[in-house]
Amino acid sequence: MKKFINDPENLTTELLEGLELAYPDKIKVIDSKQVTRANPKSVDKVALLTLGGAGHEPALQGWVGEGMLDASVVGDIFAAPGAQPVVEAMERLRRDAGILLVTLNHAGDVMSAEMAKQSAADKGILVKEVLTKEEIRPTPEEEGRGLGGCFIVYKIAGAAAELGWNLDEVYRVAEKVNESMATIAVLSEIATHPSTGDDLGEMGADEMEICAGQHGEGGGVRMEMMSGKDTEELLAGKMIEKLSLVAGDEILLLVNGSGKATLMELLITFRDATKYFESIGIKVVRGEADEMLTVQEAGGYQLIGCKLDDELKELWDAPCDTPYFRVL
Repeated sequence: MKKFINDPENLTTELLEGLELAYPDKIKVIDSKQVTRANPKSVDKVALLTLGGAGHEPALQGWVGEGMLDASVVGDIFAAPGAQPVVEAMERLRRDAGILLVTLNHAGDVMSAEMAKQSAADKGILVKEVLTKEEIRPTPEEEGRGLGGCFIVYKIAGAAAELGWNLDEVYRVAEKVNESMATIAVLSEIATHPSTGDDLGEMGADEMEICAGQHGEGGGVRMEMMSGKDTEELLAGKMIEKLSLVAGDEILLLVNGSGKATLMELLITFRDATKYFESIGIKVVRGEADEMLTVQEAGGYQLIGCKLDDELKELWDAPCDTPYFRVL
């Protein structure tokens, strides 16, 4: 796989330098791998913090800014950051209003978050954590991983924090989103690791995989490649089942390209999904079709849905200003 990169050892540092140079009015980089708001919010408001590996751009650091995240602690490519930089970020964000930590359910991220929370408690830093694990797995017994649904948590909890809600209320609405959303991934082509060029698994030329996670971790269901419409109806049906959606429900629908899927494919997918949902009386009242959480050149997408009520719609519509998402 051809890539316009320099020394693979410096990928994360250089991409973050580029982010800061491109958006100096929105973010700044501290200690090479901590991304914070260029203009911090008032310390009497709850801060939002997250962590995760690089290589998924624009996630996660692309959503640092007014109305969303206050800071993102960045690991190396596809690798969780250690606990210590997370603790350092908590110390920088320390405030009486408290910190909401949003962690995606991946082993390394969870371990670093747990260690950082323990250290923060010892230092008297007030932290509450939301663990996103909204992925639809092949069987109900399997625990889901945290996928692109984190974007909705950042947006809605970030809006609540910007409005001055206290930590308990910000945590409540973040968990409300967490319980109201689901993500199902479909993979058609395997990504490569940008540091090594190695494939992250294998995929047959005529195959696709649903419940595929985001790194080609395996454990999904392989099947023959299907049309966009047939694939979408399969995925949407599983989402309806997961969220117990019924006629009259309103949803936010996101189609998140995994890196190689074209905008043409994402828009066709959004069309097919919307028509399917609305054919059974489920209303798509908010939506986006774009690259949000990517995995280099992985083929496919994540279908992300969240059941909405008036409170969540109002917070989704609230202003934000980040490098890769903006609401005026």
